[in-house]
Amino acid sequence: MKTYTFRIRRFNPEKDTESHWEEYTVEMESMERVLDGLIRIKETQDGSLTFRRSCAHGICGSCAMKINGKNALACQSLIKEMPETITIEPLQAFPVIKDLVVDMEPFFEKNEEVLPYLINDEPPPERERLQSPEEQQRVLESITCIMCGSCTSSCPVFWSDPKYLGPSALLKAYRFIFDSRDRAQDERLKRILHEHGLWRCHSIYNCVEVCPKEIDITSHIIRLKRLALRKRLIKIQTKKNSNIEY
Repeated sequence: MKTYTFRIRRFNPEKDTESHWEEYTVEMESMERVLDGLIRIKETQDGSLTFRRSCAHGICGSCAMKINGKNALACQSLIKEMPETITIEPLQAFPVIKDLVVDMEPFFEKNEEVLPYLINDEPPPERERLQSPEEQQRVLESITCIMCGSCTSSCPVFWSDPKYLGPSALLKAYRFIFDSRDRAQDERLKRILHEHGLWRCHSIYNCVEVCPKEIDITSHIIRLKRLALRKRLIKIQTKKNSNIEY
C-alpha cells in the first residue's frame, strides 16, 4: 500500500461562488485505479464529493475527467502510473454542475445535429444490409467512440467557439457518411459545412492524444474535408460543363 494525495477541484453551486481545491489522503494498491480512489474518498471521507461513474470498465465514458492536466477515464487510469499527488478537475469547456460533474447536454445536442443513425429508404432486404469486409473496415475505428467528451473538451477551437460541432460530432458524421449502407451522405455534409463546422478544425491533434479508445479522430476529419472538396469540385465542373454548347 502506498499513500497518495488526491487534489480535487470542488464546486458546489449551492454555497460556492467559484471553484476551490480540496485535498484527501488515500492508501492505494498499485493495481487500483483513480476511480477506486475517488470512490474510497466518497465512501470513507467525504460523501459530498460528486462525480459520474457507471461501467468502470472503459465502455460507458461516464468517468471522463481531467487527471494531471490531461483528459482521461478515471477507470482506466492506473494508480501505479500516477505521481504521489494526483490532480483531478472536471472536463474543460463544459459548464460545471457540481465538483467533477459537467453539463453534457450541449455535447450530445451537437452529436444529434449530424443525424447519428442509419438512413436508408430503399426496400429492406430479406436479411440484414450487408457490407464487404473492406467497407466495414472503413468505418470500424469510428464506431468504437464511446462519446465520453474527452476529445471535444480538449479542443482549443471548442474553447474559443462553443458553437463549434467539435471532434466527437464530426467523427459521428464520418461514421455514417462513409457507411456503404447509408443514403444520406449529402444531407450530413450540409449539416457539417457551416461556419462552426468541418472547416473550423485546425488539425491540432489534441483530440487524438486524449481519446481513451485511441481513435485517430483528426485523420477521420481530414477524410471528411477531402470528400467535401471532391464534392465541391465535381459540382463546379458539372456547372461549367452544363454551359458548353455543342
